[in-house]
Amino acid sequence: MRADRLVSLVLLLRRHGRMSATALARELEVSTRTVLRDIDALSAAGVPVYAERGRHGGFALLPGFQTELTGLNHDEALALLVAGSRRGAQAFGLGTALASAMRKVVDALPESYRATAADAAQRLLIDPETDLLARRQITDEVPDAVVAEVRRAVFAGHKLRIHYAAAGQQPKWRTVDPIGLVTVREQGYLLATRSGEDRTYRLSRIVAAEELPEPAERPDRVDLDRAWQERSARFRAGDDQVTVLLRLDPARRGDLMAVAVLTEETGADGWLRLEVTFQDARHAEWAVWQLSTNAEVLAPQWLRASLRDRAAALTALLTVSGG
Repeated sequence: MRADRLVSLVLLLRRHGRMSATALARELEVSTRTVLRDIDALSAAGVPVYAERGRHGGFALLPGFQTELTGLNHDEALALLVAGSRRGAQAFGLGTALASAMRKVVDALPESYRATAADAAQRLLIDPETDLLARRQITDEVPDAVVAEVRRAVFAGHKLRIHYAAAGQQPKWRTVDPIGLVTVREQGYLLATRSGEDRTYRLSRIVAAEELPEPAERPDRVDLDRAWQERSARFRAGDDQVTVLLRLDPARRGDLMAVAVLTEETGADGWLRLEVTFQDARHAEWAVWQLSTNAEVLAPQWLRASLRDRAAALTALLTVSGG
């Protein structure tokens, strides 16, 4: 909306002091022609914005033009800035709106809090893109038009028609009753029901979406955290689960990435003897392989054989590479 863009333009000038039309256009994601029209509109409305010509020129506001948001203490301001640094909003298509909102928060802070809160926020990093092992977080790419339509249906409480591509299948149209949106490690999910049955849809697999006028069949209130935990538990307890008997160095106990530990005891050699479950065969092989020589599969035999074959293939590759 133009009114929001005009406010954002003023806040950008308040924060940076002077900006070129090109820089403003980049920040606001519009054309420079639109920025120039907005500048004219602000001037006509009495906002003291003026142009400075020359190589380092641009647009600026007269000193002292501001409004303050009172009632926020330093920690409250810091909490808002830190929350604004998280990337979860990207999964729901709210990244641009969040950036605009944070500009308004920073600009509206009392002068005594603005500098110290902004400096403190720079010293806190939440959910970086890579961990200490240089593993990158994988972020779903969801078209803005799709996620906006899903979001509107969720907030309005309307039925939603989605063109959804389940894993390994062609997209199919289906009508659902949306309950809420969840983001986990930058992956966005739609929690919904279909014909009264719980359904969970990955946002990146929704090819198209259409909000319908009919009201959704759903409770007025929902505990999303509890709903997500229940659905996660059902997913982990799927038909493909495998049970593994494992001998494990106790120093690596914290690195064991299993769905559940059924039994655990310490053997005479000091190593742990565990009965654990994994989501499926692929998960079992991957998780045990991460433990290297600090784990031994006692059963099932097929997993022992799979790990042995993987180790033999790696040895052969290294032998050839070494000449």
